[in-house]
Amino acid sequence: MRREAQRALLGRLAVRVLSLSILIGVWWLVAALDIWPDLFVPDPSAVWQRLIESETIHDGQKGLSGYYLHEHLWASLVRIGAGLFWAVLFGTALGLLLATSKPFRVVVEPYVNFVRALPPLAYFSLLIIWFGIENTSKIWLLFLAAFPPIALSVLSGVRGIPEQRLDAIRALGAGRIQALRHVILPSVLPELFTGIRLAIGFAWTTIVAAETVDGIPGIGGLAWSTKKFQQTDTAVLCIIVIGIAAILLDQLVKAVERRAVPWRGRG
Repeated sequence: MRREAQRALLGRLAVRVLSLSILIGVWWLVAALDIWPDLFVPDPSAVWQRLIESETIHDGQKGLSGYYLHEHLWASLVRIGAGLFWAVLFGTALGLLLATSKPFRVVVEPYVNFVRALPPLAYFSLLIIWFGIENTSKIWLLFLAAFPPIALSVLSGVRGIPEQRLDAIRALGAGRIQALRHVILPSVLPELFTGIRLAIGFAWTTIVAAETVDGIPGIGGLAWSTKKFQQTDTAVLCIIVIGIAAILLDQLVKAVERRAVPWRGRG
C-alpha cells in the first residue's frame, strides 16, 4: 500500500515536471523565433539573469530597487500573513454569527456580499486617507479582500449540518456552547479550510494593488514599478515568484487541513 502511494506520488511529480519542461520549452522557442519583440515576450535567459541580479549587488546597487528578491517576497508575505490572520479570526466568528442568528444574517449578510464584490482599488484610496501609506492601509486592504470568503464558507458549512445531528445532541442535554464545540466546529472545519484557501488566493491577487503606493520592499510593489521603465523581464520574474509562493502557501494549508480534518476525502 505504501509502495503504491509512493509510485502515485512519483507519477504525479513526473507529470508536473514534464508539463513545466514543455512550458519552458515553448517559451524558449517563441522567444528564439522572434514572433514578438523582447518587450512583449522576454527570453528565459533574460529572466534568469534578472533573478541572479535580484540576489546580488550589481552596478553598485543591491538586488532590485534597493532590496534583494527574498526581501521583497518576505515583506509581502508579512503583509499577507497579517491580513489573513485577522481575516480568519473575524471571518470565522462572523460566519458562525451569520449561521446561528437569523436576524443578524438578514441585516449583515448583504454587507458581506457587498464588500466581497468590490474591487480592491475601489476603496484603497479611502484606506490610504484613513490609515496612511504605510503597512496599516495595506493590511486593511488584504483583510477586506480575505474575510468575506471565509465568513461565507463557514456559513455554508453550518447550513450543511443535518438538523437531526443538532437535535440529537440537544436531546442529550448539550447546551449552545457544547453544541458549538462538539458538532458545529468539527463539521465546519472542511468548509473553513476551503474558505482560507480562497482567501489566500484573493490576498495574492490583491497584493499588487496593496503595494502600488509605498510598496517597496514588496513583490507586488516591485512588479508595479516595472511599468515605468518597461522591464518585462522583471515583471515576468515577479509573476513567477508570486505564483510559486502562492502554490507553496496553498500546499501548506492543505497539509494542515490533512492533519486537522483527517476524515475529509483526499483530492
